[in-house]
Amino acid sequence: MNTGSTCQPLGRKVAFGLAGLLALGACASMPPPTASLQAARLAISTAEQAEAGHYAPGELSEARAKLDSAQSAVADQKMIVAERYAKESSAEATLAASKTAAAKAKAVNDEMRQSTNTLIQEMQRASGDSQ
Repeated sequence: MNTGSTCQPLGRKVAFGLAGLLALGACASMPPPTASLQAARLAISTAEQAEAGHYAPGELSEARAKLDSAQSAVADQKMIVAERYAKESSAEATLAASKTAAAKAKAVNDEMRQSTNTLIQEMQRASGDSQ
């Protein structure tokens, strides 16, 4: 009488088992995350050209380390891990470039502020001399 209810859990177990095997097979045959690795290399190169080594050395170093970890993961056939490290590398390099741009902008702003103050002082001195 109750044979339908005992077959149903067995069917689910078989289905989950097959799904798990398919997932493992998919992981084993995943291609390397070539696009993510290239994006990370490009982001690091962009940050280096922006002089991030001077303005954000910690972030640039971290980006390089993450890229190295991604490449090691590819060598170990751990493509999901490699993808994650490559994306983290890109993020760190982008952060380094952004911090560099912010530091450069601040330096320009500070220089402009100093120049403006100097001009104001010169104008005040000149107006005082002419009176």
